[in-house]
Amino acid sequence: MKTYRPTTPSRRGMTRPDFSMITKNKPEKGLLAALHKTGARNKGKISVRHRGGGAKRMYRIIEFGDLGTAEKEGEVTAKVLAIEYDPNRSGRIALLEYGDGKKAYIIAPQGLEVGSEIVFSEKAGTQPGNRMKLKNIPTGTFVYNIELTPGNGGKLARSAGASSKVLATEGKYTTISLPSGEVRKILCECAATIGAVSNPQHGYEVIGKAGRMRHKGRRPHVRGSAMNPVDHPHGGGEGRTGIGLKYPKTPWGKIAYGVRTRKKKKYSNKLILQRRK
Repeated sequence: MKTYRPTTPSRRGMTRPDFSMITKNKPEKGLLAALHKTGARNKGKISVRHRGGGAKRMYRIIEFGDLGTAEKEGEVTAKVLAIEYDPNRSGRIALLEYGDGKKAYIIAPQGLEVGSEIVFSEKAGTQPGNRMKLKNIPTGTFVYNIELTPGNGGKLARSAGASSKVLATEGKYTTISLPSGEVRKILCECAATIGAVSNPQHGYEVIGKAGRMRHKGRRPHVRGSAMNPVDHPHGGGEGRTGIGLKYPKTPWGKIAYGVRTRKKKKYSNKLILQRRK
């Protein structure tokens, strides 16, 4: 992490990523797509509060890992050309080149170096970045970018520093411990990538000033207790008074904390062995 001398109040304690892992500054043009912003509005009405503005950015097209080609050809290898910054996610991304000359982005694992080879197959080794099916991954291995449905691409453990642990494989399911603390079963035909997502120091970043949040597209978040009664259930009162309610509520009057919103008869309940912490 990069630290700063306290030349101003906002600089005091501010930290930024040092980008020491980055080897290429400009993205691959063929792997970019336009990112159209809505300002968190739908037909002129705010649909998500505290969003809007921010720096303009292009979307990097990420390959979240379908093993379809590897299943047909037996094994697919790719060479790491560069490690890049992605403004749309907290982890770093790696630029790969396959044997046929095709290029693609993947979420880079920790310890991945330029020039190394990555293998996509049903039975690849346990080198960071290799991708294979859960049924062939040894117990105790850390994985990320895990599929929930075979062939549908990785959905779990994709943010900076995230990893899950393979606990056991029995029958057609593999038991995995997720970053949230949840322990659940996943079909062993699903694919996962070996290792942990890069940029683990992301969680220790200190924003330091309001302007950096605006650059990220985060607008000010006003407390309900600082509003008038007409604007929020917590509003009103003389001076700094309490919310005057038994439970905190959303601006629309629903109880905000401690209410379970998960469906009682959700199909995946039988697959979750331990709820998240």
